[in-house]
Amino acid sequence: MKLEDQLKTSNLPLARKLSLGLLVTANYIDDKVAEALKPFDISIPQFNVLRILRGQKGKPANLSTIQERMVSKMSNTTRLVDKLISKGLAERVICESNRRKVEITITEEGLQLLEKTDPAVDAVEAKMTRNLTNEDIENVTNCLNEIRK
Repeated sequence: MKLEDQLKTSNLPLARKLSLGLLVTANYIDDKVAEALKPFDISIPQFNVLRILRGQKGKPANLSTIQERMVSKMSNTTRLVDKLISKGLAERVICESNRRKVEITITEEGLQLLEKTDPAVDAVEAKMTRNLTNEDIENVTNCLNEIRK
């Protein structure tokens, strides 16, 4: 659906049209990914934290590392980690060299959950980009990178 049809407006300034298009698309993607994750009883921010922890390749991460790598910086990282720990998907580890330092690792159960959720999210992403060529995807990604400079 065209942005103008959805917003019931026309003649938007180009910068606003782009901005609104990005916001509408981001919400659309969020909705689709959340829908794919729903059967697994996990939110997008929780999924993001698990992927960050998996990316540590067995090495623990502290809360600030997780926070800086989060896609959405608005998330309450401590609350998200607490929720993952209560679900048995992550655990706190006390650093042996500095007992005041608490680090987080993904559990085997967390890794197994990601093995199930990854294909569901991959399918959503593939479906959303099915009408785009690899070149289109690279071009859009490059344009988005320019916006964030």
